[in-house]
Amino acid sequence: MNSGKKDRIDRLAASAAPASGTAADAPTGTATDTIDRGTVADAGRVAGGEGVSLFASAWGRLRRNPLFLVGAAITISFVVLALLSPWIAPHDPSAQLLYSEIRQQTNPIPAARPGFPLGADWFGRDLFSRLLVGSRQTLFVGVFATMGGLLGGLILGTLAGAFGGWVDAVVMRLVDVMLSIPSLLMAFSIAAIFANPSQITVIIAIAVVQIPVFARLLRGSMMAQRHSDHVLAARALGVKRAPIVFRHMLPNALGPVIVQATLVLAVAIIDAAALSFLGLGNPDDRIPEWGQMLGASQQYLAGYPHLAFYPALCIIVVALGFT
Repeated sequence: MNSGKKDRIDRLAASAAPASGTAADAPTGTATDTIDRGTVADAGRVAGGEGVSLFASAWGRLRRNPLFLVGAAITISFVVLALLSPWIAPHDPSAQLLYSEIRQQTNPIPAARPGFPLGADWFGRDLFSRLLVGSRQTLFVGVFATMGGLLGGLILGTLAGAFGGWVDAVVMRLVDVMLSIPSLLMAFSIAAIFANPSQITVIIAIAVVQIPVFARLLRGSMMAQRHSDHVLAARALGVKRAPIVFRHMLPNALGPVIVQATLVLAVAIIDAAALSFLGLGNPDDRIPEWGQMLGASQQYLAGYPHLAFYPALCIIVVALGFT
């Protein structure tokens, strides 16, 4: 039996020797010495080269997605224009450069001309410059409102997911009450509480509306992490609750929350425009904002719809880009 096995092994070794570049007439007993070392070193490797990182793999898929490329182009363009708008705007957005041409009956809105590609508004201010500078205010409100909602949601979601029990019940009932109120109505009610409306009040109103969304999502992710193997192992080793929550549970539960933040940013921009449209934003129109411009153009909508069309188009395109 043993000699038969040995013979088969010797035959296999002899047949492998020519394929690996050794002499075909090598003695059977020395076949193990003549096997090409390179075949052993290459064992287990995937054909086609080295592996790639998670980021490189994700980028390889995303760059072949037309929707991603369009959304990324819109988002990057919006952020760059918003950050550079005070320096690239052709005119001061509050300067009434064409006010002398305004006639209330015959020419209430100056038309487009060289140096004023979109014309001017009812105060003779350059519409193109106001759109550029208004993008900065829109980005400011959207980003800080999203950050405020994310911070509040992290606090509530972490409490509910880490402690469970009565803490989870109290937090989730509070979240359920907030979710039962329509978001825009709730934001409108919060903004109306303040005596002096401003961009800060808009940010606070939108941030409060977004808190329950982040809280419920994070709570669900952390509840799933509570029964994972690495958390159970940490508890078995006697690790305290705080390190388990902040080192093991929370970092692994943030993925869905970060994705949700990108979607909420688009909603925050729309809600900010809606509040400004209703007159709950910054009342000083010398500092333009897209929602404010859209609301102020209502009285000229019948004869000069472009005053509302341009800011509305900017809001729609940017929201779609982030989404």
